Amino acid sequence: MAMTSCSDGPQPASAIGEAFAGPVTLLIRQDLSLKSPVVATVKHGEQLEVLSVRRRFMRVRVARGVEGWCDSEKLLTSEQMGRLRAVAEAAAKLPSQGEATVFDARNVHTEPHRLSPSFLMLKEEERFHVLGHRLVARGPYVSEVTKMVENANAAPTRKKPARATKPKDRRKREDDVELPPMPPAPGVPPNWRELSFRAPLEEAPPKKEERSALSMLIRQQQEPPKFEDWSLIRAKDGRAGWILTRTLTMTIPDDVSRYAEGHRITSWFDLGDVQDGETVKKHYLWTTIAKGGEPYEFDGFRIFVYNARRHRYETGYREKNVRGYFPSALHSVEVTEGRKTRKAQGFSLVVEEEGGALVRKTYSFEGYRVRLLSTTPWTKLEDPLDLKALAITQPTSPKPGAPDGFWEKVKKKLPWNKKS
Repeated sequence: MAMTSCSDGPQPASAIGEAFAGPVTLLIRQDLSLKSPVVATVKHGEQLEVLSVRRRFMRVRVARGVEGWCDSEKLLTSEQMGRLRAVAEAAAKLPSQGEATVFDARNVHTEPHRLSPSFLMLKEEERFHVLGHRLVARGPYVSEVTKMVENANAAPTRKKPARATKPKDRRKREDDVELPPMPPAPGVPPNWRELSFRAPLEEAPPKKEERSALSMLIRQQQEPPKFEDWSLIRAKDGRAGWILTRTLTMTIPDDVSRYAEGHRITSWFDLGDVQDGETVKKHYLWTTIAKGGEPYEFDGFRIFVYNARRHRYETGYREKNVRGYFPSALHSVEVTEGRKTRKAQGFSLVVEEEGGALVRKTYSFEGYRVRLLSTTPWTKLEDPLDLKALAITQPTSPKPGAPDGFWEKVKKKLPWNKKS
């Protein structure tokens, strides 16, 4: 006797691939329709098994075995998840360009595009650090998962087999008769010029729909592409992503930001404290830009010092009409005057010179005095996440100062001035 057993239900479908949930929460529905009931809810980064593909939708299976449908543009490949983790690791080493906040809940995207997956939701008045800037042209977004879907849906084209043809019978049949030669072609008529003349036809004017479509096409070709400013940010939990620059606001105090003159503050730094009675005030450095859509990050910078005697902020140093790039950084510098060298508070900014070359200018800030110490060449990072040049984002300033004169050299050679 042979004993056979069978399962109570159908066998689960085999997976054809894997994907990861992109948004903060992803709804898995029973069918393709948006009105279909939700069978599961997964969080960002959860692994899903891909079972089948239909147009731009995928049938997936979650970890607990529930199957359903979701939009493929909301899924991430394993390579994208790896890059997202690498971005967070690289962003942890980038210097902050200042703290910012949002006044409404905002999505943080994996790429600088509105339709890219958003893996993090910033709450109202939540604070984060700004790390970089990128100018991106508006355009359609095609995710890597969508490309994978298109490749899966593309059926291989099969060549049609050649139709069999019967071989021609080249043997001469008995009823074939040899025909006489063809007569010569007639000559050209004498009035061939008049016959070849044709009056131009009056073309009918294009219809209204054709004119509107044609004008729209011409306008699209003539109009330059529109660009958007995106900022790379780092949240408190260490995750990094992209957000529209116009949706964030720097958290510099209002009694300082009111002097922005309508310009956008792109970065700001705390230069130290000053005591005003029982109140502690700070000195600030900020960079601003008059309008967005520029390849550089700021067109001017300014230092605000607090005057404790007058109880107000005053401009300690200012430069306008410059082209500046991130990263800017605060660091200590060494100031040499005469034979003495001391450490002081300093900062560095990357600006463009008249010839187009980029230089990094290092300044010292002592009390209310700002002094340019050094100017060194700089290579712009096309990608703010490129860590090859991070070693110079916090430079050690060389010992500046004017070269020693004749009497200074003589004094150093005196026996009582020589160091033992």
